[in-house]
Order: sequence, then structure tokens, then C-alpha cells
Amino acid sequence: MARAIWKGSISFGLVNIPVGLYTAEKANELSFDLLDSRDKAHIRYKRVNEQTGKEVPWEQIVRGYEYEDGRYIVVSDEDLKRANPEATQTIDIIDFVDIGEVSPLYFEKPYFLGPDKKGLKSYALLREVLKRTGKVGIATVVIRTRQRLAAVIPQDKVLVLEILRYANELRDAGDLDLPAGKEGVTDRELDMAERLVEGMVDTWKPEQFHDTYRDDVLAMIKRRVKAGQIESPPPSPEEEEERPARGQVIDLMALLKQSVDHGGRKSGGAKKKAAPAKKSAAKKPARKPARAAKKTASKRKSA
Repeated sequence: MARAIWKGSISFGLVNIPVGLYTAEKANELSFDLLDSRDKAHIRYKRVNEQTGKEVPWEQIVRGYEYEDGRYIVVSDEDLKRANPEATQTIDIIDFVDIGEVSPLYFEKPYFLGPDKKGLKSYALLREVLKRTGKVGIATVVIRTRQRLAAVIPQDKVLVLEILRYANELRDAGDLDLPAGKEGVTDRELDMAERLVEGMVDTWKPEQFHDTYRDDVLAMIKRRVKAGQIESPPPSPEEEEERPARGQVIDLMALLKQSVDHGGRKSGGAKKKAAPAKKSAAKKPARKPARAAKKTASKRKSA
């Protein structure tokens, strides 16, 4: 079951529809770690206290608003909700417009709107009336401390909340050097281009498209793995400390076989080397050479 990232209601006129907001996107990007080019060690980002230089865990980090230079007001999630409960819990539909009037430039991010069990009928009512009239609802909603402009759009059985950009967030295309009119294009060239387009017309099938570039990159990585072109970063200090504990997860059968193949060299080797010492100890000590005996005697006298 999908988990709602936001719960509230859709409001238009006197109608109130309890809903949950669900992510409609699915991340499919290739993930790369950042490494030091010299030894391929991982590059880490840390949240550091600029006064002490020590790392700060997430549970000790709070949100602060700087109202003066170096002076802050700490604001919690509950503070934000209490500031305007209605704004943070309601998708407030202000207008209904034709879907064709909204330029694709304004579309930013889609979410699914799922109905609460108590609001199934009112959810269906809004969805069907939007389909019948060909309209979308233009609304405001607060998500993660920011009020967003949005469009409520029917899509098959689900209502989609499409986050819209504000007009002041879009640049003016007039700054670009754009061709004026046909720019010398002839009618014959237009006819040829039109026939080309007509020959490529098809129904929209989004499932037939996928990221071929991602496939090519993964294929290249697999070829390099197969060729042994692998870089291994050195173990971090934390991994070095944990290594004895991890070392307990071993293949016992492999260790036993290795011990048999080496003839118990680690444990029995010392005993095999020590054995000749016992035999030599049993022999009588050899006599010292005459010169050595005289030197020893002279040392004793001088002592």
C-alpha cells in the first residue's frame, strides 16, 4: 500500500473531499558515488557545526529563520501548521479552466490524489464532472513550507495534482534570437515536411519508450566489470574497526580445507621445528676448543 506524503482535503464551494497525496514519479536515474581520483576513496558530505567543527546528527538539527544578521527564530513543523492550519491541510480550488489554456511550461511535478474511505462519493463526483466539462481545477496548496499553485486533473480513475510554476518563475522567451514568420521557408518545403509528419503519426504509447542512454551506460559498466577494470577504495576507519566482527561471517569448510592442504602449518609448524631441539638437548655438550677455554679462564682471573 502506497504511503501518503500529505493528508488533507480538496475544497471547492461547500464540497470538502478528504484525500491523501502520493508521489506519482519513480526515480530511475543512475546513481554514482563521488570518489577521490587518487585512491578511489569515498567523498563524504557532513553536517558540521561551524563553531565546534564537529558533525551534527539529524535529530539535533532544527529549522531557523534569520530575521536579523546572526539572530534566528527556531521554527518547528508544529509551528508551521499552527500558523495557518487551513492552508496546510487544504487543496483550495479557486477556478476551473479549460485544460488547453494551461501551457505545458507551467507543469512541474505530478502527484496522485487518493480518496479517504469517507470521501469516495465526493471524489468520484469531482472526477466525473471534470471529465464531462473538460475543465481542470486551479488550486493552491502548501507542501513542505511553501504554497504552490496546482491543477487538479482527471486521469482515467485517478485525480492528479499537477504542481504548476508561477508566472514569475518562467523566463521570457523574447530574449532568444527566434526566426520571424516563415524565415524564407517555401510552401513546397512546408508541404514536404507536412507529408513527413503525417507518415510518422501514431497513437501515444508511453510504455514503448524507455531510457536507452541509461541502458547503454549500464552495458558499458558491465563490459568493464567483465574485463576486470575495477577500482576498489581503501577501507574507511569505521570499516577497519568493524572488520573483526565481520570476519566472523566466514566459510568454515573453506578454512578447514585450507588447514588440511597446508598440513596445519600455523598450529603444528612450531611443534615440528621444536622437535629437533629435544634431540640435540639429549646429546652431550661438545667440548670447547682449547683457545676458547683459555680465554674463558683468563676472563675469570681478571674478574
